[in-house]
Amino acid sequence: MNDGARDFELRMLIGGELITGEGVAIDILDPARGSALASVSQATVTQLDRAVNAAHRAFTEGEWARLDPEDRARKMESLWRVLRDHEDELVSALVFETGCAIATARQVHYGEAINFLRWYADAARRVPTVPAPPDFGPIPTTGVIRALPVGVVACIAAFNNPLLIALLKVGAALAAGCTTVLIPSPRTPLTTLLLGRLITESDLPPGVVNIVVGEAEIAKALTEHPHIAKVSFTGSDTVGSLVAQQATRHIKDVVLELGGKSAAIMMPGGPHDEAVRTTLMRLFRNAGQGCKSPSRILVHEADFETVAKIAREVVDGVIVGDPWDERTQVGPVIRAVERDRIEKVVADAVAEGAVIVARGTTPDLDCGYWVPPTVLAGVTNSASISQNEIFGPVAVLLTYRDLDEAVAIANDTRFGLAAYVYGPDTQAALEVAKQMRAGSVFVNGGMDRPDTPGGGFNTSGIGREGGEQGIAEFYEIQHLRWAL
Repeated sequence: MNDGARDFELRMLIGGELITGEGVAIDILDPARGSALASVSQATVTQLDRAVNAAHRAFTEGEWARLDPEDRARKMESLWRVLRDHEDELVSALVFETGCAIATARQVHYGEAINFLRWYADAARRVPTVPAPPDFGPIPTTGVIRALPVGVVACIAAFNNPLLIALLKVGAALAAGCTTVLIPSPRTPLTTLLLGRLITESDLPPGVVNIVVGEAEIAKALTEHPHIAKVSFTGSDTVGSLVAQQATRHIKDVVLELGGKSAAIMMPGGPHDEAVRTTLMRLFRNAGQGCKSPSRILVHEADFETVAKIAREVVDGVIVGDPWDERTQVGPVIRAVERDRIEKVVADAVAEGAVIVARGTTPDLDCGYWVPPTVLAGVTNSASISQNEIFGPVAVLLTYRDLDEAVAIANDTRFGLAAYVYGPDTQAALEVAKQMRAGSVFVNGGMDRPDTPGGGFNTSGIGREGGEQGIAEFYEIQHLRWAL
C-alpha cells in the first residue's frame, strides 16, 4: 500500500496563531491499516474559550463584519487560491484519515469543497438589502430591510467528508460576515488542522476562523458558550437532538444536517442499466458513508430480476482495496466498531429473512476496516434495515406495484434528506420527483451544486446549506424605517 506524504499539521488555530492542544491526546487511525497515523492533543475548555473569544473580538472589534462586500469576497478568494495550490497535500491528508479512494478524495472531498468555497466567495459580494415600500398610514414612513451577520458561528463537522463539510459551514458564515469556531470530528481532524495552517497563509484576518479539536465535552462547551450566536452541526439525528437542546437552552438558533435513508425510484420499464450503476456507485463510493447515499432502491415488481442482475454485475465489478491506487473505487469504513456494526446489521437482516442479491469482495489483508459492497432484497420497507441509516456500503431492493405505491414507500421514513428518480421520460420523472418529501431530489442523475440549497425534511435536519439560502442562515434581518 502506498504511504503518501506523512507530514501532518497537529496544531490548532486560535486567534490567527497555530497552537498545540493542552488536553488529552487522541490517536488518529488509518482506516486502511488500522494503525495510528498521529496523536493530536485536544483543546482544553480554557483553550476553547480563547478560541470563541478570539472569534468574538474579530466580529465585534475587527474589520470582518464591516468590510465592503467586495473586500470580503477577495479575502475569501485568497483562501481558495491557497487551497487550490495545496491540492496534493489536502488530498493526501483526506486519504490517510478517511480511507476514501484517492480518486474520490480528489474529485469529491477536495474538488467539491473548493468549488463551494469559490462560489461562497463570489456570493459574499451580494449582501441583500431590500427597500421597504412607503407606507402612508397615520405616520407615513419608508425604509429598507437589511441582512446583518448573526455573529460568531459554531461549526461542528462529521468524519465522513471533513473538508467539504467544514467549508460548507465556514464558507457560508464568512460570506454572511460572521466569524467562526470550527470543530472537526475527533476521528478525522488532520485535514481540518491542515486547513487551519493554510488559512494563516491567506488574507483572512486573525480570529475570523478558529479551529479546535475536541470530543463531546469540548463540543458541548462550544454550543453553550455565551458568545456563540448560532450552531451549525452535521452528524447523526441522535447527537443532533442533543446539540439542539444545548443550543436552545441558551436561545441560539441551529442548522442541523442529520443524515438520511434516501430512496431511488426506478420507474417501470427501464432502461435501468445506467440508473442502477449510477445509484449503486453513488452509495458505494465513500464506503457508504454519505448522508445522501441512495440506500433504498425501489423497483417495479416486473423489473426486479432485471435490476437484481444489473446489481450483481455492478457489485462484481467494484474494486475495493488500497485507497492510494487510482483504480480503487471503494476504501474501508472509518473504524473497526463501524465495520462490526454494519456486518451485524446485514447478518440480522438475513436472519430475519433478507436475501443477499449481491456481495462484493474485500482485500486479502489482515488489517483495515473493510466491508464488502452488499445488495439485499426480500424485506419490506418496515424492516429495520430499510428504516435505519446504516452508513455503510449496503443497499436494499424494495419492490412496488405502481408509482403511487413507490412514492408512498419512498416517503415512509423518518428522514428526508435526499431522493432519486430515474425514468425514460424526464417530464414523467419530474412529476414523481415533486411528490418526494426530501430536501434534494435528483432526477436522472446530477450532483450537488454550490449555488443550490441542500437540507432535510423531518429528522434529517433543520435549515439549509449551500446556495443563497445557506448564507441566509447566518443573517439577522433588520428593518430600518424613517418618517417621510
